[in-house]
Amino acid sequence: MGLHYENIDETTRRYMFQESQLGGHYISPRLIDEGKANWQLLLEDAINHHNDDWLAHELLGRSLMRSHETYTRQGVTREREVNREHAAQQLAEGEFNRYYLRGLCLRAKAQGKDSLTVYRGKQVSKPRPESESKIGTSISVDMLLKTLRANDFVTIEDAIGVPGGPNSGLTAKLP
Repeated sequence: MGLHYENIDETTRRYMFQESQLGGHYISPRLIDEGKANWQLLLEDAINHHNDDWLAHELLGRSLMRSHETYTRQGVTREREVNREHAAQQLAEGEFNRYYLRGLCLRAKAQGKDSLTVYRGKQVSKPRPESESKIGTSISVDMLLKTLRANDFVTIEDAIGVPGGPNSGLTAKLP
């Protein structure tokens, strides 16, 4: 189950789509070639009409995720099975949330607001203390937008200094 987005509406979606047109999309190595070719269109469809759960479902339903991947450890290359459901959910949540936050930053700026408020948009089984401490804090829209635009697959956790990255369930809302 994906994140709950407090401020998802047509206004935020319009700003999200505007941000998606700037390019620089993260292309997961866990996508097959067809998935890589269709990723931007699927992401934009989710941005305009759906959510991260729909996006993950499409990735799985269309079999766009790899079943195996190679990795190298101590100079030896091996192959392992990919948990496609987890990989699709992580990719969909991470990227949809990234564009949600980018769009929300633009919306906040248009409304004369200079910050967003961090909240947990998804319950997690073992919340990290570092994540918990950020809930309810304010984050600069300028800093967040700059960080999210400058890096692909960067998360709000990265932007606010929470170690561990994705899967914390954190996002933000208008104050």
